[in-house]
Amino acid sequence: MAESEHTASETVAQRVDADDTLSLLQDLVRIPSPYFEEEEIVEFVHDWLDEAGLDPEYHRVEEPDITGYEGRNVLARLEGSDPDAPTLLLNAHVDTVKIVDAWEEDPFSGRIEDGKLYGQGACDMKGGLAAVLVAFRILAEAVDAGDLDLAGDLLLTAVVDEEGPYGLGTDRLLRDGLLDDVDAAVVTEPGPILAQSDVSNPALILGARGRFLYDMEIRGRAAHGSQPHKGINAVVDAGRVAETLDGLDVDSHEKLGDGSVCPIKVEGGSQTLSVPERARLMVDRHVVPGESREVVREQAEAAVEALDLDSEVAVGFRESPDPGIKYGPYVTDPDHALVGSLEGATRRVTGVAPETAYFASVGDFNYLGDPDRGNLPTVILGPDGENIHSAGEFVYTDEVVEVTEILVEAAADLLGE
Repeated sequence: MAESEHTASETVAQRVDADDTLSLLQDLVRIPSPYFEEEEIVEFVHDWLDEAGLDPEYHRVEEPDITGYEGRNVLARLEGSDPDAPTLLLNAHVDTVKIVDAWEEDPFSGRIEDGKLYGQGACDMKGGLAAVLVAFRILAEAVDAGDLDLAGDLLLTAVVDEEGPYGLGTDRLLRDGLLDDVDAAVVTEPGPILAQSDVSNPALILGARGRFLYDMEIRGRAAHGSQPHKGINAVVDAGRVAETLDGLDVDSHEKLGDGSVCPIKVEGGSQTLSVPERARLMVDRHVVPGESREVVREQAEAAVEALDLDSEVAVGFRESPDPGIKYGPYVTDPDHALVGSLEGATRRVTGVAPETAYFASVGDFNYLGDPDRGNLPTVILGPDGENIHSAGEFVYTDEVVEVTEILVEAAADLLGE
């Protein structure tokens, strides 16, 4: 984009009103929205977009077999003038984790103090949700006013169930073909707090590890608890498997770092004075490229076989609505045009170049970036904070505003005529 066009996009970005943006964020935080209970906030987002004349649409999300879930995403599109120009996706989730009991104040207060806005989900990720909503509206207003010409489309998706077990909202967008014309994506999750390296905002997160969840059944033999030598204790053997997997050799990647293994749950035994005949072990496995489902299964099976247990161990994975639902690892090319637009926008908004890093865990961005799924150049850019998923969660208010401005700048640069 020419310098004169950069100046025009900066003028559009300067329309971001901090008070207006933070007021919207407070409204969002004050609506309880734990995953699978998002209907009120979904309607709020839809109505907010509708009142701004942005023609939002609902998109139905259903999963009848395991969770029985029924919900709705909200979508809005700003159409450009050139069907051959790129389409940019702004993706944010509306849900939070289940409400944490340890809060010492109203978890939905939206209280602002010392540059921090408090509330369940304030950082993860209602700050990012507010940023994409305001950025989308400002860009639409600039286009309507004739102050900005866009060649490419801008698609906004406010999705449900990111914090739930399967990420059903973004998964359904992909399955229903609603992202088929998208060329690149920005997800406004808080990035630095869960980065593999020590970075702070402004930062661009250019990839993420993937994840599998082992679900193993250990079958022993029951016996009277006073004579344990006559049985095979499935709980004890589950512990041995957990310890072995905890020390499993994992692969490493030059950008994403090392994979990891973490036993997270052991269940077994229920009767008094009985040797447990069955146990269940669940193990979290974060992976890097090359550690496929087949590879991580074979590694676990080999580790179990080497233990030579008397119990029978069946290595499987968490039940899923579809085998295609997986969190694959991905890395976005730092030379991609989206990254360049975000870097330039960050410099103009903040006065400094963004740091780059990679995400330690998983989220909807994996569905978008995974070469086997969305296969989209995907960047995580979001306001940071502390105490995500716990009491006392907050987001830095200045970062919410900065992210909004960066999104406006970058979208205008990438999609502009």
